[in-house]
Amino acid sequence: MTDLQRDDVDIRTEDGIADAYLVHPADGRPRPGVLFYQDAYGPRPHLKSMADRLAAAGYTVLLPNVFYRLGRAPVADLPEFIDPGADPTIWERLGPMLAGLTPDLVKRDAGAYLRWLADSPLVADGPVALTGYCMGSRLVLWTAGAYPDRVAAAAGFHGGGLATDDPDSPHREAPRITAELYFGHADEDPSLPPEQIARFEEALTAAGVRHTCEVYAGARHGYTQADTPAYDRQADERHWTALLDLLKRAF
Repeated sequence: MTDLQRDDVDIRTEDGIADAYLVHPADGRPRPGVLFYQDAYGPRPHLKSMADRLAAAGYTVLLPNVFYRLGRAPVADLPEFIDPGADPTIWERLGPMLAGLTPDLVKRDAGAYLRWLADSPLVADGPVALTGYCMGSRLVLWTAGAYPDRVAAAAGFHGGGLATDDPDSPHREAPRITAELYFGHADEDPSLPPEQIARFEEALTAAGVRHTCEVYAGARHGYTQADTPAYDRQADERHWTALLDLLKRAF
């Protein structure tokens, strides 16, 4: 087992201070950086355990609270096991938070996160990688498109709304992306229907983006999140294999 150093850090952005979770191997040597984008439920024990597993593989991982404008994490009061089916008020609370996080704000904040990683002695020189979950998959694409020189590889898992008709739809970033991408779509995900999956891959192919997109058969939206009823152990382990393989190719 790799010994890990865990810290809470504050990152100055153009709009305030973003709180974040930082984890890296305890030897303090500079490692490739990974910017880890949360799902809608935000930084919490399960996401931190995922960041820990990634750090144990040899990376310095930064998990920011992207809702920092509304307060420090946890921004929303959520149960230990998050089941919106049992408590519909969860999404009543989270919906306005997601709507307020516009692509422009995401890109502005991403610049601060990437600068922080570039300035950290715990992060190796050069570009970093991104990984994101659920809504974090959209943040991955907006960041990779806005900062192509800073992102070597980017992954997204069970993302929704990746290729909509909206002018700011994440798939429209494809012409600006230079990173290698991996996306693991959930088969049973109403937020990413087959027509969006096809449109997303067509955009990446047309732009010449190096990418792999796979649909995880039988998996639901949120399949990596063990503190929700959508969790799928087999799909989760498949995600870890794909993510770590992508990072090995990048670094």
